[in-house]
Amino acid sequence: MFRTLILIAILLSASGALGVQRVQPPEFEEHELPTTETPAPAAAAWQYADVAVLAAALSLAAWLVLKRRSRRGVFVLMIFSIAYFGFWRKGCVCPVGAIQNVALAAVDSSYALPFAVLAFFMLPLFFALFFGRVFCSSVCPLGGAQDLVVFRPIRIPLWLEHALGLLTYAYLGAAVLFAITGTTFLICRYDPFIALFRLSGNRDMLVMGAAFVLLSMFIGRPYCRFLCPYSVLLRVLSRVSRWRVSIAPDECIQCRLCEDACPYGAIRKPAQSQETPSRSEGKVRLAVLLFLLPALMLVTGWLGHLGGNGFSRMNASIRRAERLWLYEKGKLSEAEDEVAAFRKTGKTFQQAYTEARSVRTNYSRTGWLLGAWIGFVIGMKLIVLSVRRRRTNYEPERGACLACARCYASCPKEHQRLKKQGAR
Repeated sequence: MFRTLILIAILLSASGALGVQRVQPPEFEEHELPTTETPAPAAAAWQYADVAVLAAALSLAAWLVLKRRSRRGVFVLMIFSIAYFGFWRKGCVCPVGAIQNVALAAVDSSYALPFAVLAFFMLPLFFALFFGRVFCSSVCPLGGAQDLVVFRPIRIPLWLEHALGLLTYAYLGAAVLFAITGTTFLICRYDPFIALFRLSGNRDMLVMGAAFVLLSMFIGRPYCRFLCPYSVLLRVLSRVSRWRVSIAPDECIQCRLCEDACPYGAIRKPAQSQETPSRSEGKVRLAVLLFLLPALMLVTGWLGHLGGNGFSRMNASIRRAERLWLYEKGKLSEAEDEVAAFRKTGKTFQQAYTEARSVRTNYSRTGWLLGAWIGFVIGMKLIVLSVRRRRTNYEPERGACLACARCYASCPKEHQRLKKQGAR
């Protein structure tokens, strides 16, 4: 039925394109009428179809994880998402890469943000706000490709987990920086799985994708946990989600089987009384960290400013201005073709230098912001870790839990619940 509707839309569009030329064009000697090309109408239809499939998959994932509590259902949906969003749709549109489109649209009013890109960016965040990271559980093809090959995951120490997790915040800041300065879409350019989904690409990207797949056999979802910039937003929203993953249906018997079953280190053990510092000691530590936070942001902001000058050389305007300057000084004689092409644009060397200075100034400012952002993240991480929470049971950390539903199958209380349901 859907294919029939698509076919009808194509035929109607084709007939409309033919009907535009109702008057016979005049005949000119030695003139050939150019062929009119119209965009394929099916492309727009596929975008709406992708958004509908995404919304349906997210709804199904929330039901499977929170209501049905089915690891088998989550696994089947994950296979579908890899096949559809990964290999069939070639990993595009992707909520992870959509960060760059949204960032560019926020600073550039001339940039038109496509509806599908905005929908793919917002829908997983909306579901995370209410149901946790159900997008990561079985809808994201990048996460599914890693989840599928988990063979014998090793447990990463918690301190190393927190340290590596800072990379996601730095990557998010860098991706936004390069997007708003018009340099490149960093996430799309270095996506390790796109080459695998498209079964094509340069050798470096294919090797990187294969390396991540191999690493995923022994470290549960390394890209999702330590590099994915979109996970930063999902982590923040899922912390305040209305509904969340709860391992035991009623009470926890502290068998620790869920901790062993989770390959992503998301299960937190009960906080022992001797681990909890006194209230006065905790207040002093918190006050010191809050006092040092602005100083840390100032130092990292300055380092970001210095790094911004280096990053600016990735911009095409900066590289072109440097080559023009070297040519003008007689130090780059082999750039004659490049200089000739530049002169055809009608611009002068001085205009190119002025544009480059403007771009470099922009990088310096955004470098300050990127550095301050990293300092803020590090400071807040230390503050959060200094606040000890009382836990009486083994439970998943809201921000870190990927809602894979593995812990359900390991819980003896869950087995009892299922037996009771089967006896009814």
